[in-house]
This record gives sequence, C-alpha cells and structure tokens, in this order.
Amino acid sequence: MRKPNDRNKIIDFGKEMARRISDNDVTGFAAQLSYFFLLSLFPMLIFLFTLLPYTPLTQQDIFYLIRDFAPQETYTMIEKTVSEVMDNRSSGLLSVGFIATLWSASKGMNALMKSLNRAYNVEEKRSFIVSRGLSIVLTVAMMFVFILALLLPVFGKQLGMFIFSYLGISGEFLKMWNVVRWVLTPFILFLVFLTVYYLAPSIKVRYTTAVPGAVFASVGWIIVSLGFSFYVSNFGNYTAMYGSIGTIIIMMLWFYFSAIIIMVGGEINSYFTNKQGKYDG
Repeated sequence: MRKPNDRNKIIDFGKEMARRISDNDVTGFAAQLSYFFLLSLFPMLIFLFTLLPYTPLTQQDIFYLIRDFAPQETYTMIEKTVSEVMDNRSSGLLSVGFIATLWSASKGMNALMKSLNRAYNVEEKRSFIVSRGLSIVLTVAMMFVFILALLLPVFGKQLGMFIFSYLGISGEFLKMWNVVRWVLTPFILFLVFLTVYYLAPSIKVRYTTAVPGAVFASVGWIIVSLGFSFYVSNFGNYTAMYGSIGTIIIMMLWFYFSAIIIMVGGEINSYFTNKQGKYDG
C-alpha cells in the first residue's frame, strides 16, 4: 500500500513538472522542434538509405520500421517521397551530396540540443563547430542504431533458432521470441534517448540522471505514436477536412507530440539532476 508521504512526493513531482513545462515553454519549443524534424526527416532517410548497400537490409526494411509507429498517411507519403528521390538520385549522392545531406539531417538534432539546454537552463558553451559536429555525430550514431534495431530481430531469430534447435527445443524459442522481439525496440530506443540526454546538453551530467527521462521518452513515444496512429486511422479524418495537405498536418502533429515527449524527458532529467546535485561540471 502506498504511504501518504509517497503520494505527496508524486503530487509535488507532478506540480514541479507542470511548472517546468509552462516556464520553459515546452509546447512552444516542441512546435519549433517539429519543424526541424520535418526538415531533417528526408535528408536523414536518404543518407540512411545510401548506407544500406553495405548491410543485408533493404529500403523496405526501413519502411516497415516506420510503418509500425507512424500514422498510415504519414507512412505512405514518406515511402513515396523517399522512393522517388532514391530512384532518381545521381551517382554523386555519396560524394559531394553526402556532406550536404548529412548536414541537413543533423538540423533536427541540433535543434534538440538547444531545447535540452533550455530544460537545464544553460547557455550553449560549446563552439559552433563543436556543437554542430556533435549533432552530426549523434545523427550518424542514431542511424546506425536504427540499422542495428533492424538487424537484431533478423539475425537474433536466426541465431536463437540455431542454438535452440541444437538443444532440441526450437518450438520453445519461437514462443519466447514473440515476446523478446517486442522488448528489443523499446530497449534500443532507451539506449538512443539515454545517449542523447547524456551528450546533447551543454553541461555534463551522469548517466544515472539521464535514465528517468530516457525511460519516459522511450515508453512515452511508443504509446503516443501508436495512440495517435490509431486515432488518425479511426477518428481523425484530416484528409477530408484539409485535402492533400492533410497528410502534412498529420506528420507535423506526430512530430509535435514526439517533440513534447522528448522535451518532457529532458525536463525530468533536469529535475533529478538539480535535486540530487549530480552535475559533473
């Protein structure tokens, strides 16, 4: 049974988070962040697809991952747009265009870094070159993690089948795998958010104070994405209301809600960092 003191702590935490969200204008910054997410999405996907020939994955594997969480209209537009660009790309995409594409793709991460600085109430102390370089490194690292997220289910299942068939219990593995594969995605998302929350702010914090926000962001993003996708598919007829631009509105709303989740995760980390006094410098 929960003690009254614990209940008061939860209430106080909720009030403090509501104050932080209001004072730091989380919803306003989330709107800005969603704009940069939109600008970064297609350059990031194009850059990611240029790496696929060096992996066992295909473009469709990436689309399948997007389809699991994005609203149907958003997924359709992303697939169509990226497919057209990739089909008509020039041979120089991996040379001169590589740098420009990567630079564009890092804009969303750069905006996220500024938003997290707002959560910690700190100014950007790093130079322009360092901060943009870090945003590019985090963007590339995130792409490789997404590739890993796709590879793990494929090769994890093959490896598991080999081991369990050798032991003569492959049927038990298949039952277990249906549970494990749904755990992999939240776990990988958690690692991505943990790394971003640790490196992105212009202040050194410990991994332990980045964990609460990473847990909230990974679970919250999945719940919000699936919930919004269900709402759009069953209740929100944006296409009928706004016509062809409805798809863009749906995408922007998805990015907006995602940005709020990520920024609230940063506020949670800032709260525990300040409370425990765990700044490293």
